Amino acid sequence: MANSEHTVPDSSAFTGWFKSSYSGGSQGECLEVAQGHVGVPVRDSKAVSGPALVFSAGGWSAFVGAVKAGQLGG
Repeated sequence: MANSEHTVPDSSAFTGWFKSSYSGGSQGECLEVAQGHVGVPVRDSKAVSGPALVFSAGGWSAFVGAVKAGQLGG
């Protein structure tokens, strides 16, 4: 469950959003990340004014590393 201390209700408060070059297709399951902030805001690309989760830089880096290493089941 998301902790409200790490959730921003309107992600449009952040700038610098980008979608991974690996995102594509028509599935609509893409995330966007905003650069240039103390934390790492992440949002659903289809909900540009929806909520964002904000991760610490270390937390986001660990998550991305785990994904790349295939350490997350699915």
